[in-house]
Amino acid sequence: MKKFSVLLAATALASVMATAAYSKTLVYCAEGSPEGFDPSLYTAGTTFDASSRTVYSRLVEFKHGGTEIEPGVADSWTVSPDGKEYTFKLHPGVKFQTTDFFTPSRDLTADDVVFSFERQIKSDNPWNKYVEGGSYEYAAGMGFPDLIKSVEKVDDLTVKFTLNHPEAPFLADLAMDFASVVSKEYADKLAADGKMAQLNQQPLGTGPFTFVAYQTDAVIRYKANETYFKGKEKIDDLVFAITPDAAVRAQKLKAGECHLVPYPNAADVAELKKDKNLTVMEQAGLNVGFLAYNTQQAPFDKPEVRRALNMAINKQAIIDAVFQGAAQVAKNPIPPTMWSYNDKIQDDKYDPEAAKKALEAAGVKDLSMKVWAMPVSRPYMLNARRAAELIQADFAKAGVKVEIVTHEWAEYLKLSSDVKRDGAVILGWTGDNGDPDNFMDTLLGCDAVGGNNRAQWCNKDYDALMTKAKETADVAARTKFYEEAQEIFKKEAPWAPLDHSLVFVPVSKKVSGFHMDPLGIHRFDGVDIAE
Repeated sequence: MKKFSVLLAATALASVMATAAYSKTLVYCAEGSPEGFDPSLYTAGTTFDASSRTVYSRLVEFKHGGTEIEPGVADSWTVSPDGKEYTFKLHPGVKFQTTDFFTPSRDLTADDVVFSFERQIKSDNPWNKYVEGGSYEYAAGMGFPDLIKSVEKVDDLTVKFTLNHPEAPFLADLAMDFASVVSKEYADKLAADGKMAQLNQQPLGTGPFTFVAYQTDAVIRYKANETYFKGKEKIDDLVFAITPDAAVRAQKLKAGECHLVPYPNAADVAELKKDKNLTVMEQAGLNVGFLAYNTQQAPFDKPEVRRALNMAINKQAIIDAVFQGAAQVAKNPIPPTMWSYNDKIQDDKYDPEAAKKALEAAGVKDLSMKVWAMPVSRPYMLNARRAAELIQADFAKAGVKVEIVTHEWAEYLKLSSDVKRDGAVILGWTGDNGDPDNFMDTLLGCDAVGGNNRAQWCNKDYDALMTKAKETADVAARTKFYEEAQEIFKKEAPWAPLDHSLVFVPVSKKVSGFHMDPLGIHRFDGVDIAE
């Protein structure tokens, strides 16, 4: 079966390169398969690259290469003095894509915006649980169902959000992937035909590229959206050639079989930099890699046990082996490049003997546990299996026996969210909007338990600080709240923070207009390629 899959992928890629001879085609060697094509259902960057940033648009967008907000399908917006009402004026004439599976009869209106959010915040909406096992965990984890009092159509080109309380990062939140605007007309047709799941399989939006086809675990094809409201893209076709092995991605790039690759092996970066046909872009990642304990399961429900285990991890060894030094040891849940980072916090000292004694003092002996290792490369963890092996050896020195487990990527993300999950999970995060809330509340807030909060940790004092930080617009005040919350985090130790990495993107010199993104996404609008 494995040989057949490899042959299938190779055949598909050969077909792609043949097509490239007749049109301006950019081939992106993606690191994994998307979980689906409805970005509101998921949280993984792999999925966002393949869905929200190709097919869809949002009310507001992040400017290329940064976190500054610019107009999306909304031309302008106003905020009430009390910070509770946001009114957006939509761009007239924004067209939904015409595809083989649906032909829209109208342009984007406020109805589509209302539908896109109500399906996520109203549990009685027919689209709230339209995919088996799928849920709007991002919106839920950020508290949107409680935050948004209403989303109203004022007229065809005006929509108003009314909030239950002020929310400082709200505008930036609306530029995030889960806030993509979908077609109500298309959804209504699918519902009438009894084919609601198709929304997650055959996406249709107003973004720069139109979805053409997906060959599972092999190739995703897109074409430039001829009616894109910001103008047709310079490339005619965009292809995601799914290539999970980082070494194979590098080989394909050097051979000219793809034009851009994410997450190269750290050991391959120096060699790629030597290739005269390539440019290796790099920047400090707005990210964190971590080991999340399930704090609802014994003995990980005890902070003293979690702190003891943290002392047993040689983080520098992980930096050296997995990142070849191109990362730094993490001590907080947010990266040091982010405002409100509390540098006064002292990190856990690596001391396996002290860890062993602390475990014994906590009444823990002969502990056996599972450490979950991701099957794909991510910017915050290039090789989770290798990191897990190092943690396994470290924990053994403290008298803890570790079994390393993994799952297919979509299954890994789903199962690791379960409050009944066993062991500790290697995972991480790249910021979605440049705000500390996107790390500290999204990943560790009580609302995110059973979703993005893989530690299943709920601390009322911590959560109260998150609420205070979001409800004030004063950055100095918000900074103090987040700094105090980081002290609680360190004391309670729901994670072992592992690393903050540099991020590299090797690109063919034929490519122009591509920008590295601090939010870890890969965007192809504005990109061109020399023929």
